[in-house]
Amino acid sequence: MINDIRGFTLVEFLVATVILMVGLLGMLQGVNLAMDKNVENLLRNEAIIVADERMMLKRGKQFDALSTITSNLSTQRNSRGIFKNYSILEVVSVATTDSGVPRSKEISINVTWKYRNNRNSHSASSFVSTTSK
Repeated sequence: MINDIRGFTLVEFLVATVILMVGLLGMLQGVNLAMDKNVENLLRNEAIIVADERMMLKRGKQFDALSTITSNLSTQRNSRGIFKNYSILEVVSVATTDSGVPRSKEISINVTWKYRNNRNSHSASSFVSTTSK
């Protein structure tokens, strides 16, 4: 009598299961990393939008209405259901003068936010000049 056994043994099944689980866990970690980077990019894009909005408000003012003071603001934004607080630092400084009269001013806007205990920031700056003498 010939003993012809076909199929997997229990050890072969356990080894195949371990290999499959390692592959699946690696794939899940890749998905987790991709989702984390997606949220980081989403928050950074929102910070860029905040900085652009503040810059357009400042650039929309008349040259003489731009006071050279530093202001700290904060705003909460909702992006795809994620609420995040952003801190905004606005600095307007005199860049050049012509015999004591300001000819151009620099507007600097720095937006900061925290994500996973890391402080991130985005900066934008622009110059505004006057042509009147």
